[in-house]
Amino acid sequence: MPAKLTIVGLGESLFDVFPDRAILGGAPLNVACHAQQLCSVNGGRGVVASRTGADDLGRRMLDELRTRGLTTDFVQIDDAYPTGRVDIALRGGEPTYDFLADVAWDHLEWSPEWRRLAETCDAVVFGTLAQRCPNSRATVQRFVEAARQAIRLFDVNLRVNFFDADCLRRGIELATAVKLNAEELPIVLRLLGLAAEASDETLRAEPASGARRLVQAFAPSDLRCVVVTRGEQGTELITHEATVRGTVAQFQRHPQADNVGAGDACSAGLLWGWLNQWPEERTVTLANRLGAYVASQPGATPVIPRELRQ
Repeated sequence: MPAKLTIVGLGESLFDVFPDRAILGGAPLNVACHAQQLCSVNGGRGVVASRTGADDLGRRMLDELRTRGLTTDFVQIDDAYPTGRVDIALRGGEPTYDFLADVAWDHLEWSPEWRRLAETCDAVVFGTLAQRCPNSRATVQRFVEAARQAIRLFDVNLRVNFFDADCLRRGIELATAVKLNAEELPIVLRLLGLAAEASDETLRAEPASGARRLVQAFAPSDLRCVVVTRGEQGTELITHEATVRGTVAQFQRHPQADNVGAGDACSAGLLWGWLNQWPEERTVTLANRLGAYVASQPGATPVIPRELRQ
């Protein structure tokens, strides 16, 4: 029988606030919600490790997580700072983000409970946004350092100016896999001094060579691969030796669909495939299917149809 897996989404938790609705979100939380749907079939779980305010939005967040079957044991409660939120506008179907500053997840605290979770989880996904403030950056990095037995996915997610070269470098050093989109790849390479003579346009159009440069530059670390998402063109997984492309998927689009959370569903699919030791092409195909399905639906964490989960 397959193992009971624990996949942790570490970092920001917030509400995506659209003009007409507020939806639970934050990349690590989204990954945990998708992971819960995948893992719970075998008795496993997705876990949110984050911090929320002691306010109405915070209470709603905890209620929604419980309704989705996720534990709230690792969501810290902050009496001083509000629950995170981001105001989202859609332009041509693509989301733009305006983040509320100095919120609860900017003050993540290291704790004995988080240490035990780090030392026992099977996978953890973390990004740059939750590291925009020094305290949370130190906590995120400490958690990932303690999770040496786990797959550690650094899901870059560049937002506004909430990142720097030091954060990127340390995140890659701690990771077993890095995920970013084709627009982010040139930015990361230039900040790390790895862009060479290639233009940004070339790096976006042909990401494999730039991604392989990352893998090679961080060869002394545990980094095994770089994953580049390319929207409707699907996902590429790049290692030292190969570039793997899965089958690209497409689903009928809901009238209120948005692309929010599609990359997070992709992350959950990658982790599921890796943990189950699937062939890379099958893993990337699942990631493509989950990402394409979420992009066809409203909100970041719709219910994944049973045929996709199987």
